[in-house]
Amino acid sequence: MMELSPEYMNKLANQILFISALLGGFSLTVLVLLLENKTSTRLLTTIFRVATVATGAFLVTIFAMTKILMMTTPGYPLKLIVGDLTQPKMVGVITFLVGIIAVVAIIALAGWTKSKNSGIFATIVGIITLIFVCIMLT
Repeated sequence: MMELSPEYMNKLANQILFISALLGGFSLTVLVLLLENKTSTRLLTTIFRVATVATGAFLVTIFAMTKILMMTTPGYPLKLIVGDLTQPKMVGVITFLVGIIAVVAIIALAGWTKSKNSGIFATIVGIITLIFVCIMLT
């Protein structure tokens, strides 16, 4: 695997941090709306759990990328050893991918709360979204 320069890691962490904050906010909104919902079906419980996973994953990603951002910013008080970036980089990337998959699952499940046709449509959109995300990440 090619090692990335600290400058590039800094820019990449900044972008992932921004995306994670936006998607984490979206996931948290879904979570709060489902908490206020008085009805409790199996489907809504599943969406609630998936939204919880997404929110938690993006929150961990935010902290991992913030650590990378701080460590790769000029003026960091400690000597930067590239190996020190391995743990936050791996944790951040894994939780980012978990969060993306969970958001796609929310998209795919959301339609089923309305009707069978909406559910089929939302599932197709979710699958297509996941395929394109996977293509863009390779």
